[in-house]
Amino acid sequence: MAQQNLTTAAVDNGAAAANGGGSISAVIPGWFSEISTMWPGEAHSLKVEKILFQGKSEYQDVMVFQSATYGKVLVLDGVIQLTERDECAYQEMITHLPLCSIPNPKKVLVIGGGDGGVLREVARHSSVEHIDICEIDKMVVDVSKEHFPDVAVGYDDPRVTLHIGDGVAFLKAAEVGSYDAVIVDSSDPIGPAQELFKKPFFESVAKALRPGGVMCTQAESIWLHMHIIEGIVENCRQVFKGSVNYAWTTVPTYPSGVIGFMLCSTEGPEVDFKNPINPIDVKENQNKSTIPLKFYNQEIHAAAFCLPSFAKKVIESKAKN
Repeated sequence: MAQQNLTTAAVDNGAAAANGGGSISAVIPGWFSEISTMWPGEAHSLKVEKILFQGKSEYQDVMVFQSATYGKVLVLDGVIQLTERDECAYQEMITHLPLCSIPNPKKVLVIGGGDGGVLREVARHSSVEHIDICEIDKMVVDVSKEHFPDVAVGYDDPRVTLHIGDGVAFLKAAEVGSYDAVIVDSSDPIGPAQELFKKPFFESVAKALRPGGVMCTQAESIWLHMHIIEGIVENCRQVFKGSVNYAWTTVPTYPSGVIGFMLCSTEGPEVDFKNPINPIDVKENQNKSTIPLKFYNQEIHAAAFCLPSFAKKVIESKAKN
């Protein structure tokens, strides 16, 4: 889609922003403000230099803009999905927290993650032989390849097979015990991603994992969504009979500046998520041909499971059998 004049975009989208739809701000012209019922009473804003893409897919509104401070920004339904500056904090953690917790993962499934960033990170693991990705929205894939090539580079790996479709249906059809790891890179539990937070979905994930296999799913912010996190923990504790842990990381452009991950393993070989056994950062230091990790290391892996007292109390109470 052709680049759009910023002033025109502000006029066209002002009403949507004012009504909570999220978009170019009518209150502060030339700024994007992330407004949502998921975080009422607050909004994070970025100064917009140029709108690079606007389109509406079968599932959601898609926008890319050049920001003044965070590089290019991908927005779905008015919610920031990634920025060039801080995407590493999310992509590296959601991938390496699970994959560095098990020895020699070979087959990995990514649900969502159409931007390709998780694929890029999974590809760092030389033991991996096959990577499936199921993304419902082809427009997200195409837009990411065009505007975020350093993220979407994950699609270039020959081990990757892309499936455009519903992740819930894909998992239901998956062969029992066929994956070492499932990574669920979902947006918030509204719109097309809401099914990815429900117990039947987690049951499908557990079925698709081998004994001792691991799942990592986006699990919202401890500052904004403890009520959602409580439900995720309860569902996962009922479904997964191995380990169930909550971790978090900092992502400045996500609401509240933090995002969490639910990490679970199926019954089988014990998985200690808090103590990584597969030191990807050491291997990366030895491989000079690979783009270096920007965020993840063994120390931050362990620290990610250290929770503030208010969150620890709630999560531990829900995690008990």
